[in-house]
Amino acid sequence: MIGIVNLYKPKGMTSSDAVVKVKKRLQIRAVGHMGTLDPQGEGVLILGVGKATRLFDYFLSKDKVYEAEFTFGIETDTLDGEGKVIYEGGNFPSKDEIAEKIKAFVGKQQQIPPRYSAKKIAGRKAYDMARHGEDFELKPCEIEVYEYELMSYGDNKITVKIHCSSGTYIRSLCRDLAYSLGTYAIMTAIKRTRCGNFEIAESVTLDELTEDKLIPVEKALCGLDVLNLPDEQYKDICNGRKLRLDKDGRFLVFCKGELFGIGDSKDGCLTIKTYLREE
Repeated sequence: MIGIVNLYKPKGMTSSDAVVKVKKRLQIRAVGHMGTLDPQGEGVLILGVGKATRLFDYFLSKDKVYEAEFTFGIETDTLDGEGKVIYEGGNFPSKDEIAEKIKAFVGKQQQIPPRYSAKKIAGRKAYDMARHGEDFELKPCEIEVYEYELMSYGDNKITVKIHCSSGTYIRSLCRDLAYSLGTYAIMTAIKRTRCGNFEIAESVTLDELTEDKLIPVEKALCGLDVLNLPDEQYKDICNGRKLRLDKDGRFLVFCKGELFGIGDSKDGCLTIKTYLREE
């Protein structure tokens, strides 16, 4: 069994819990998520099944779209509704002030991740160090926000739609927006509506998930050019031999109708970098 699951993760479930439940649902051991979604978050969570778990790096780098709720007048140590309150007060800026400030967060920028995040410092996760009260500093990371839209405003809350690069923390965008307005805010809800080319409208719940709902790898990797090797090269590619090719690039490699994986061709030499063939 091999394929991709576009899962609708509900609120209150960790991404690791979702992996365990999908394993049980499909009766298969090899399942892995392609980038976490906060426990309080809901929406699109991409999982690889079988050898598709090897596609983690490929999917992790995909852009994402979120709808989030920011609540003003409070800050917590986790920057969301789950943490301990560390600041209270501050004003609720006007709708026009917020809409104007949002514009400054579109484009490439340096972002400091939340202290309660999976970022690693000397091999240790930041959230583990934060829970133990350790003192540490997180370095800024480059992110890009492609679109940032104010969707609703009222009662000390706003909802926003954000299209951003991989590695963007919406909690940090919330914190930084509030700071730019001279106040505090936390993220109180988040929904991931798209990850790469996977849309929330096409996601399935755990109750709906069956083997026939798996997305074929070749469909999930539709952004790659397809390379069909001649039948006479079948034995060579099965044995892992490098093959000569008259073009360079990255390809989804087939031979005799079988998917072998993602191949890179450089200087006319093709190598399978991510082997996906079922044996």
